Amino acid sequence: MTSKFSLQPLLELMQTRTDEATRQLGRLIAAEHSARSRLQMLEDYRAEYAIKLREACAQGVTPIALRNYQDFLARIDEAINQQALAVRHSEQSTVSGQENWKEQNKRLKAIDTLSHRHNAREKVLDNKQQQKILEEHSTRKYAVRNDEDSD
Repeated sequence: MTSKFSLQPLLELMQTRTDEATRQLGRLIAAEHSARSRLQMLEDYRAEYAIKLREACAQGVTPIALRNYQDFLARIDEAINQQALAVRHSEQSTVSGQENWKEQNKRLKAIDTLSHRHNAREKVLDNKQQQKILEEHSTRKYAVRNDEDSD
């Protein structure tokens, strides 16, 4: 008769924690990609706007219009700086999420290894028990046959 793995509740808890860490890491990676995408969009927009400024300057622009272009570029630059900061923060969060996932996965594997060892021991014990039963059955059968032959 096989005994239940005594750490089964812990194994299930570690599986749940690892699954949650996996989902959280997926969310963090998606957030990082989104932040990078927004940063790239701002940088592209700034480059396009700078081209418009150069074209306007080539055609002649009033000092007020030039100042408006420069002010708007400064606001875009500030937005780029803020988004770059958000990307760095997101990268740090992703690294932290990866470390958490690795730690949870490591713990799960440790408990899972114990579970596999337990199952292997139980299988060996079960096989020994089955072998013992077969041997006893053969011995009884042989003893019954010998008793019949001696009569």
